[in-house]
Amino acid sequence: MDDHSLDEFRRRWQEELAQAQAQRKRRRPEAAERRPRRPEVVPGRGEQASGYLALAQGLLEGAGRPPAARAARQDAASRSRSPPAREGAGGGEQLVDQLIRDLNEMDDVPFFDIQLPYELAINIFQYLDRKDLGRCAQVSKTWKVIAEDEVLWYRLCQQEGHLPESSISDYSCWKLILQECRAKEHMLRTNWKNRKGAVSELEHIPDAVLCDVHSHDGVVIAGYTSGDVRVWDTRTWDYIAPFLESEYEEDEPGMQPYVSFVRINSSLAVAAYEDGFLNIWDLRTGKYPIHRFEHDARIQALALSQEDATVATASAFDVVMLCPNEEGYWQIAAEFEVQKLVDYLEIVPDTGRYPVAVATAGDLVYLLKAEDSARTLHYVYGQPVTCLDVSSNQAAFGVKSLGWVYEGNKILVYSLEAERCLSKLGNALGDFTCVNLRDSPPNLMVSGNMDRRVRIHDLRTDKITLSLSAHQLGVSAVQMDDWKIVSGGEEGLVSVWDYRMNQKLWEVHSRHPVRHLSFNSHSLITANVPYERVVRSADLDGFSTHRRPHPTGPGGSPLHLPGQPKDPPPHPVKR
Repeated sequence: MDDHSLDEFRRRWQEELAQAQAQRKRRRPEAAERRPRRPEVVPGRGEQASGYLALAQGLLEGAGRPPAARAARQDAASRSRSPPAREGAGGGEQLVDQLIRDLNEMDDVPFFDIQLPYELAINIFQYLDRKDLGRCAQVSKTWKVIAEDEVLWYRLCQQEGHLPESSISDYSCWKLILQECRAKEHMLRTNWKNRKGAVSELEHIPDAVLCDVHSHDGVVIAGYTSGDVRVWDTRTWDYIAPFLESEYEEDEPGMQPYVSFVRINSSLAVAAYEDGFLNIWDLRTGKYPIHRFEHDARIQALALSQEDATVATASAFDVVMLCPNEEGYWQIAAEFEVQKLVDYLEIVPDTGRYPVAVATAGDLVYLLKAEDSARTLHYVYGQPVTCLDVSSNQAAFGVKSLGWVYEGNKILVYSLEAERCLSKLGNALGDFTCVNLRDSPPNLMVSGNMDRRVRIHDLRTDKITLSLSAHQLGVSAVQMDDWKIVSGGEEGLVSVWDYRMNQKLWEVHSRHPVRHLSFNSHSLITANVPYERVVRSADLDGFSTHRRPHPTGPGGSPLHLPGQPKDPPPHPVKR
């Protein structure tokens, strides 16, 4: 306030004090006698009030408010020499106390009472985690409203990976949704550790041997020696698994060629046959193929993009990429010629308009871009590649060391953008048989080896952080997340590990080698595929899905949570 307003405030305050004193003097003496005797003023309170009076007097005289240290010293001095407060000073003390409180509120305004724009407050609070938001909600009503805003809790749900495809308008209380998601996550983790859940064996085709299995987001596809291709949706158990029909003419039973490879994503299913034919089905339109492609020789490798409709095949010395055009008609997007027969083929995710693939052929590793010719990514004579996996910007493959100078078998990690080697990991005696880079946590990678060990590699330090002796024979499939490892072996054993505690949780055994392994937070899908494609007994060939969504009641009976469909009993195996 300006000087004139301050003078006016002092003048009016002094007049109010003078009027209060005049009213006390005009009171009758008998009224004072009838009034009960007031108790003695507590020295501490009166002494404190005398300090307030001195402070108020200084403010009225224009001396300004003394600093905190000087005010404390004056208050201590007044306590030592001031007599108890007078009886008639009660009204003045109340007014002075009110003045001091008003001045304190004007001078020492806490941060949470400052009126900030709501959008600015939300932008500040968005950097807090859930624990800090909970603490802030206990500060004041203003902070409670800001800390419980739906935008903040919706963002926390997205950051922790809960309901990634939901919008903020789908639920009215995202704080409660986050609590429910975390409680469910804790229950699933406990069920994983204690092996609680329902185990279901998917019914397969009698008089046929399982050739290849693949899965994506709970949907499983399988190919058999009879030429049949079947699809299961394990997310809904009332779903009837259909047969994907081919366009072969009706010949004698068993005359159709074997299924070599099968792949599936969210919208497409692909199967490659021994005679070089390739069928592509659209899972949303029907069970008949939408495209059929023919190679001159047997298809040696097959890859399907997990994000879009891109298929890559390798036959003889040719690699072909197929994708639909804008009108929906399938066409050859790119065709490459390589020097050797392709062993492994993978499509790089998230490459944009032009598809990119990585292929290995003996000791050669090719980077195949649709708008460019085949480029050699790695080549060392006499060191063949034994496994392959790719992510959006890296490729990891195992290399077998041969020759006079034995350097040990290693895993090489290449940058697909710079096309150079980033890391050389491991120094094992056995061959690396599987590597998982795409599904591993950031800066980590898991691999399996013929020496029966599962290894976790740190891509930042190029060192092995953990080595587990997991199987009796070589490791054939492996996958990890932020706390566990699931591995499959050539002896048919599936092991689940808590790698933070370096402890095996449980295991499942089958007769045939584990050729496919995939898990998410609530289910585990494994496939045991035999070496020989000879029909012996139907109950020896199959694959299972191990579900972990429910706790188990007494006696091992499944205890279903409200709002979740009940699981049927395991499918009987036809003999």
